[in-house]
Amino acid sequence: MKKLNLSFGCWDYDRIQSLTNGTVQAEGIDLNWLNMPVEETFWRMMRYQEFDISELSLSSYLIAKDRGYPNFTAIPVFMSRFFRHSGIYINKNSGIKEAADLRGKRVGIPEYQLTACLWIRGILHHDYGVHPKEMNWLTGGQEEPGRVEKIKLSLPPEINIQPIQNDQTLNQMLEYGEIDALIAPRAPSCFLNGSTNVQRLFPDYVSVEKDYYERTGIFPIMHVVAIKDEILEEHPWAAANLYQAFVEAKQKVYEGFNQTAALKVTLPWFVSELENTKKLMGDDFWPYGLEKNRKTLEAAVTYSYEQGMIKNKLRIEDLFAASTLEEYTLI
Repeated sequence: MKKLNLSFGCWDYDRIQSLTNGTVQAEGIDLNWLNMPVEETFWRMMRYQEFDISELSLSSYLIAKDRGYPNFTAIPVFMSRFFRHSGIYINKNSGIKEAADLRGKRVGIPEYQLTACLWIRGILHHDYGVHPKEMNWLTGGQEEPGRVEKIKLSLPPEINIQPIQNDQTLNQMLEYGEIDALIAPRAPSCFLNGSTNVQRLFPDYVSVEKDYYERTGIFPIMHVVAIKDEILEEHPWAAANLYQAFVEAKQKVYEGFNQTAALKVTLPWFVSELENTKKLMGDDFWPYGLEKNRKTLEAAVTYSYEQGMIKNKLRIEDLFAASTLEEYTLI
């Protein structure tokens, strides 16, 4: 039988390397991998549905499922995960010393619906008592002017949000104190370049994030893998075959990490970091599948619903292809 040829838009992660170099193959499928930055992949998939399979923002995916368009369905494979306490940057002259001080402040954000921003707003609300309505939101390009939301939003009226000027960037505004804080998945260049005006809200973010995980058991999910519904309708077996291949490809990464004769990763103390991560999070510290991620997914849905980006409290089971919901083992 001729293999199904499917385009796959995704960034260059170690956890897909075995799929892209052919070491691991999804049975019955040839993947045509298109390596692009995540922002480009998301834009093209949400606006134009250009790929058969795509890495996709979890927040954007929840909005699509809530609205019933675009029509794609995810498998419980999570390309990107990230503890996001590190993603809050403040101007040192803003008077912000702790999370509570964000109330009433001007907070820049590239797009309100970004998954990183969804998580940070949820954490600020649930862990620190700072509701999104208590901040003044400004949206726009972080490093280049002109960025707009990839999805038109209908937010609650109490959310004060407005775009910055077409010739402004959030990076410059943070540097010069025209905004008090920036919440973003990417570090602003002023911070990376050592600005004396900008710092993280949580300088010791690793300790804060480890404490968050120990308290909640949540490892925030940023990106899912979504498949066009028309593909699944014509080839319903494709979801499970793809899921199995992604699981196997991730296992190859774990196996490489466990080789200590030579470092697989370009970090001098990687072995120590791996040991510490396993001690905190277990051997499968980047889990796929629904049940191992139920609590994290339910938190994301709750935050999206509370923040007014989705209008219905989506069932976790309805987010993923049915054939990928249960794990099975060979006897």
